[in-house]
Amino acid sequence: MFFRQIYDEKLAEAAYLIGCQKTGEAIVIDPERDIDRYEAIARANGLRIVAVADTHIHADYLTGAREFAEKGARLYLSDEGDTDWKYQWLDGKSGGGRYDAVLLKDGDTFLVGNIRLRAIHTPGHTPEHLAYEVTDVGGGADAPMGIATGDFLFVGDLGRPDLLESAAGIEGVADPSAHRLYQTVLRTRDWADYLQIWPGHGAGSACGKALGAIPQSTVGYERRFNAALRAATSERAFVDFILDGQPEPPFYFARMKRDNKLGPRVLGGLPKPPERTPAEFARLDGHASAIVDTRPWAAFRESHMDGALFLPLGNSFTTDAGSMIAENERIYLVVEPSRVEEVVRDLIRIGLDNIAGWIDATKLHEVAAAGAKFARIDEVDVAGAQAMIAGDAPFVLDVRRRVEFAQGNIAGASNIAHTRLLGKLAEIPRDRPILVHCQLGGRSARAAALLAKHGHRVTNLAGGFAAWRSHGAETAAKKGASCTQVCST
Repeated sequence: MFFRQIYDEKLAEAAYLIGCQKTGEAIVIDPERDIDRYEAIARANGLRIVAVADTHIHADYLTGAREFAEKGARLYLSDEGDTDWKYQWLDGKSGGGRYDAVLLKDGDTFLVGNIRLRAIHTPGHTPEHLAYEVTDVGGGADAPMGIATGDFLFVGDLGRPDLLESAAGIEGVADPSAHRLYQTVLRTRDWADYLQIWPGHGAGSACGKALGAIPQSTVGYERRFNAALRAATSERAFVDFILDGQPEPPFYFARMKRDNKLGPRVLGGLPKPPERTPAEFARLDGHASAIVDTRPWAAFRESHMDGALFLPLGNSFTTDAGSMIAENERIYLVVEPSRVEEVVRDLIRIGLDNIAGWIDATKLHEVAAAGAKFARIDEVDVAGAQAMIAGDAPFVLDVRRRVEFAQGNIAGASNIAHTRLLGKLAEIPRDRPILVHCQLGGRSARAAALLAKHGHRVTNLAGGFAAWRSHGAETAAKKGASCTQVCST
């Protein structure tokens, strides 16, 4: 049996390519949308991808299942859950007709070559969620080697049960989903300790609150050390634990749920946006389109195209882009030429397909010479922030997560996580200057650019709340607060 985990560092997402080396047939579980990566690995190992499976309707990226189905791969998808959680795109094949799709219930099995997969209904994170037990029949095994657990069981955590409410806006489902997740946990007590766990995400994903950075684990290890599993001493204790301290879901998660259910647009290949001239860029309106500037903060802060977004190419790029770019905006990239393809892949994985062009970041001076309006963002140190608060009565905006805010904050500050800010701009006053900060200054820099794009007078606090506190400035805290997650930007 061939087995390969293909990992996206920015979305902390894991897909699995599993193949039968005797027949040359392979399946991909939970692929992202740029499927050429999986195809290249398969070809290099003498395999052809004949099937694709999703564990559930994802919230954090668009599935690549439809792209594979367009090429003739058989789909294996969940038929569990109620009518609101069924795949609605299976009759939408390009040119007409239905995809070759097999809908699975709990316990259903199927073969890919001599690899047997069994669907296990594991609801709680979502109602339709499946895990896939994998047995190498061709290798002589009569028992499974491991389980692709999707967003049910992670290394060190379980998939959060609140996303349908907190991200998709379906009121009143978080608590029942947590109870359902508890029942699923009880079912795992029949799983053998030796079984390998192949999770759908790792550390950095917003699909849980304490995911480990180890790529895979075993059932036995997780039973001993997974805090969420260990909390299942009673149903009430488990529900209270699993719902406490979950981070705010990024703004774009609701759109991913919708599009994965209704069907991602078929790409048919990786988009190749054109390089634009400085004159073409100079005609852009950054307040009507998304100009994505990937340069370092020091350069962006001092001079950038008016209305541009500050989105550096770190591990948070995809999540930040999904949270700060509206789905119908035309996108223009300010980027190093060697990284254009990387950015395109990142954007299409979350459905931001309208990439209209790019320009070499070193040519911005030519854009300015061609008549474009440029801007800067003010930044102050702690002393400057204190003077600003004393004199200008700014709206102090803390863009950390709520669990961080509860641990300590600037007295009088309002809290909106930076990944939720685009949907809450109406809550930000326009008649006052904005002083924005996070923990160290990175998230607030991205938020400052978003606020400036939408017409606010904004100043960033250099060094963030950490600098504020280290200078002994006055802070407030929510009594009895606890922080379950350490954030570094």
